[in-house]
Amino acid sequence: QLQASGGGLVQPGGSLRLSCAASGSVFSVNHMAWYRQAPGKQREWVAVITTTNLTNYVDSVKGRFTISRDNAKNTAYLQMNSLKPEDTAVYYCNTASSPPRYIWGQGTQVTVSS
Repeated sequence: QLQASGGGLVQPGGSLRLSCAASGSVFSVNHMAWYRQAPGKQREWVAVITTTNLTNYVDSVKGRFTISRDNAKNTAYLQMNSLKPEDTAVYYCNTASSPPRYIWGQGTQVTVSS
């Protein structure tokens, strides 16, 4: 199971740190990713971190978001800075595989608005 948390309402330019706690032994042996789904849009990939901590980001968040992981805690993180209204979405984490290894959780809502 996956439990994402840390979302909320923030003003443009603000920051949030999302966490994703995973159960089981799948987490540490898989590349992990954060995804997001805005209203009326398909879920999209945002950031990925490999098992060796290599990272990559969708162009729209490069330089603003940072993905990290703590395998001892089975937890992935997404530090989001300089948030923009277009970052508003429900954020999810899962393995960076097709299909993802976990059942999708509830996600955490991020709303960027003044």
